[in-house]
Order: sequence, then C-alpha cells, then structure tokens
Amino acid sequence: MVGTVGASPVLANDQLVELAKDPANWVMTGRDYNAQNYSEMDEINKENVKELRPAWSFSTGVLNGHEGTPLVVGDKMFVHTPFPNIVYALDLKDPGTILWQNKPQQNPTARTVACCDVVNRGLAYWPGDDENGPLIFRTQLDGHIAALDAETGETVWMMENSDIKVGSTLTIAPYVIKDMVLVGSSGAELGVRGYVTAYDVKTGEKRWRAFATGPDEELKLAEDFNAPNPHYGQFNLGTETWEGDAWKIGGGTNWGWYAYDPEEDLFYYGSGNPAPWNETMRPGDNKWTMAIWGREAETGEAKFAYQKTPHDEWDYAGVNVMMLSEQEDKEGNMRKLLTHPDRNGIVYTLDRTNGDLISADKMDDTVNWVKEVQLDTGLPVRDPEFGTRMDHQARDICPSAMGYHNQGHDSYDPERKLFMLGINHICMDWEPFMLPYRAGQFFVGATLNMYPGPKGDRENGLGLGQIKAYNAITGEMAWEKMERFSVWGGTMSTAGGVTFYGTLDGFIKARDSDTGDLLWKFKLPSGVIGHPMTYQHDGRQYVAIMYGVGGWPGVGLVFDLNDPTAGLGSVGAFRRMKEFTQMGGGLMVFSLDGEGPYSDPNVGEYVSGEDA
Repeated sequence: MVGTVGASPVLANDQLVELAKDPANWVMTGRDYNAQNYSEMDEINKENVKELRPAWSFSTGVLNGHEGTPLVVGDKMFVHTPFPNIVYALDLKDPGTILWQNKPQQNPTARTVACCDVVNRGLAYWPGDDENGPLIFRTQLDGHIAALDAETGETVWMMENSDIKVGSTLTIAPYVIKDMVLVGSSGAELGVRGYVTAYDVKTGEKRWRAFATGPDEELKLAEDFNAPNPHYGQFNLGTETWEGDAWKIGGGTNWGWYAYDPEEDLFYYGSGNPAPWNETMRPGDNKWTMAIWGREAETGEAKFAYQKTPHDEWDYAGVNVMMLSEQEDKEGNMRKLLTHPDRNGIVYTLDRTNGDLISADKMDDTVNWVKEVQLDTGLPVRDPEFGTRMDHQARDICPSAMGYHNQGHDSYDPERKLFMLGINHICMDWEPFMLPYRAGQFFVGATLNMYPGPKGDRENGLGLGQIKAYNAITGEMAWEKMERFSVWGGTMSTAGGVTFYGTLDGFIKARDSDTGDLLWKFKLPSGVIGHPMTYQHDGRQYVAIMYGVGGWPGVGLVFDLNDPTAGLGSVGAFRRMKEFTQMGGGLMVFSLDGEGPYSDPNVGEYVSGEDA
C-alpha cells in the first residue's frame, strides 16, 4: 500500500528519488526527475517482447484525448482522465477493484475555451511527512489545482490557478519539488500571459509566481541572470522587446513538461508561443516567449533563459520535454546536459548548470524555415522565403505549426546514449490576417493548411510521422522509421533494448533500440496520444499505455469537423485518421504471456456467505 514516509517536507525530493529508484514504481511524469522515461528493468527485452499479451485493462468512462501516463506507487495505480478530470485509484493486486474515485464539478465553459481538445497530461505525487499523509495533485481544465488524499481520494484543498473568463485553462501535469507543487498555464491562443506557480503542498498557499513576459521583477530574474551568456539577453527585455503593452496579452504559457536537478536545485521547462500568431501585430523579439528556462526551485528565480525562436512567426510553442543526462561532450568533458526537441524542428542541448548552448541540430533534413542555428550567438538564421509576414504568402513551411515535435514525452537510453524521438512530419501554408484582442476569445490571426512533409504521401494524406534515435553529442540519427501518422505521444525506452510508443491509428509498438526494427505491436481500442510506462508488481514487469484519440491531431475526429483549416489547421492534416480509429478512453496493461493478477481465476471473485 502507499505509505507515509517519515521525513520532513523539505526532504520530499529525497523520498521521490528513492521511490523512483525502485522499478516497481512510476512516481512522476518521466519516471524520475531526469525525465528520461527510461526503465532499468529488462525482464521484457528484445528477445521476448513478441510474447507480450494483455494482462488487464481499465476503461476510464471518458472519451476525448488521453495524454500522459498513470502513476504507480507500491500497490496502487493512479489514473487520470481528460475533462471532467476524474482520478481513479486502482488496487494492483486486483485492478478490477476501484479503491476510490474523485470526480470534480467544473464549469463547463472551460470546454469552449480549450485550444486543442480537453486533454490533461497527468498527476503528481507527494510522499507525505510525519504529520501529513501522501497526496495526489490534479490540474483541472477550469483552471484549478487540487490536492487529493492518496489513501481516500478526498479533496484536501483546491486553488484557482487560471481564469477561464480570459481563456486561461489547465492541461499540464503538476510537478512536485520539495514541499511545493509547480503548475503552469494554457491559453496563449487566446492572448493569455503565461506563468509558472509554486503552491505549498499542504495548504495550497501560493509560494511564488513567475511570468514569461513583462517587468523583470514579475519574471523573477536573478541578479546574475544569464551572466554566463549575456548575448542571450538579460534585463528589461520582457517589456522592451514588445511594442507598448502587448506583453500583457503576449502568450508564453507553459503546458508541457518539467525536469529537475536536485544537486543544482534548478528546474527546467519551456515557455510557449507569443500571441497572436500573426507576427506583424507584435514587433520585436517578444521575450521571453519560446525560451528554455532554468529556475531555482526554492525561490522561482531564473538563472538563465535561452530564446530559441525570437519573434516566432509559426506557433512553434517551445514547451516540449526537457530530458536530463550526463555525457561527455565532443571535447571529452563530462557535463550535465539538458536535451530538448523543439517544435521548431531543432533538437537543442544545453549545459543545464549555466545555459551554455552545446548543440542545435535539425531533427529532420526537411526543416526549412531555418538554415542553421549559430552556436556562438544562439540565433537561428532564417530563410525569408518561409516567413509569414503580411505581404508574403508562405507555402510549404516545414515544420507546420504542429511542429516536428509537440507535446510527446520522449525518452533517453543512457546505455546507448540515444534519445528516442517521436516526430511529426507535417508542413503547412500560412495566410495571416489582422484581428482585435477580445478577452476569452481566440487571438490567432492566421489561417493554416497542413499536409504531410516531403517524405510522406501528400496525395493520400499519409506519412505524417517518424520515430528516430538521436545522439546529442554527434548530432547523428542512429536510425529512423516513417509512420502513417504523427508519433504524438512520445516514447519509453528500457534496459531490455526495447523502445515502446503508441500511434494515432491505435497501436502500441515495440522497436529494437539498436536498429529500429519493429519487434511487436498490438491494436488498441483507440488511437494513442500518451506515452507508455512500465512498472513491476509481485516480481513481474508490466507495460501500460493509455488510449483515447484526441488532442490537437484528433480535433477533427473528436468534434466531427471537415473544414481542412479548422482545428487551427489540424483537420486537413489528419483527414484520414477516422478511417483507422475512433474515440475511446482507457488503459491497457501487458505482460509476458499475459500473466498477471487474474492468472489466478479466484482473484476478484465474489464470495457469498455460504462459500466464505
């Protein structure tokens, strides 16, 4: 059972680190603070993965897109859903038994201002201390964050983080550091100004809040902010790189993933696109949208920020996963690294102690908006042919606004020193237009047409995705494979030499981590936009994945849209998806030969008084 670990709150880091070392657990998004989505278990390996069979399943009772993964701590699994954001606790000894369920009452208006389906990316776990039991944290589409008793499911506290009246929603997975829970914000497409907030895990009291745009004090810039790299920019730029007060409705929301280095006491995340999409309406570099941030967890102060796409013209929201590793650089120096596959089609690797830019490689040779990223300045060298200014009709921009990478949580295999990347392969045409800002309404200013990239089948609308193995030191791809649709959800890699991922057409797949060869797949009831996870129970390794098509690529299918420019351009790109999958919502769990709790047919059986 989930237990209260006796320690002071400030040692929650240590408790979570220790829990994550146990392969039986999956205690946070990304499995541990490194966010590597990697498991050291090898019971399931490339030789026997073909023997995987379903062991048990669970229906959430909710449609729409199911992103993220469940959490596993001890004998409990915690499962989340998209709106209405139900949380279930399951008993892994008998997962057909729901230990508790928490169903919040939310303002249904939240559905109308959600950008790209009503998804939710996951939960967070706090282990408890001498005075308080463990907690589960949930974000809600209506802008609230809630703390739930992990033993009973009762709501301990709830705070409003975002105001849906101005279009600010919550889809991010919360993140526990020390005695705080971090949460971002969504809604840049409605002109929301982005921020990250730390709340006290016990009371919900706000400890600090840091914005992506605006005055330095509201950005919480440290006195030595960007001192190792002053060419990134330092002070007063959150206002000076905007025209007038445009920063107040300037976007920069963060709804993706966090990573944390306890030794440095720095956490890392990306801020998203500026608002509106129409670049003509917001002259300047628009800092600090589109940036990789390194902040002190205790105070929220920013030690560094590197803006990847100054004055973004393409909605390349930079909130994608941050994966931490320790590797030798090209000169043979061991360094603490942060690797980030960005929506703009570039994979960035930074020194996570100071923000030094080490590499910036195209994740596919078809990326065309940028010729290269200069490592000395950190600046992209744009190709003006693919700009989106008002006097220019941009055609065949690669990647599209969906990016060559989006919300998927990828993995890092430390044995092979490879990042397993789930890729979109989508390009677009872009037509900008002017529009006024109205609070709570979409503030985009562009019409998009999307279609497969050059390596796909444009005539038939297929070949929209890739899966790749990337070496951040050499910049080379060890292997790459095409997919029918985007690998939207991301990957998980294991010491067994297997990389797992789900597909939008409804498969979970396993590939050889060394070669990319397809070793096994299973057809799920619906398409996948989350990523796999693995855990151990009663000495047996399981692989689990949530299914339920939706998210941005599923907007057309979910809401029955046909205009190819609808869904911010996704409807046209994924027009064929309805031929391969339909809506669903649940969890499928696999093991070798399907062995599991119900291999004993008596588990979970009703016992009458006469038989007891």
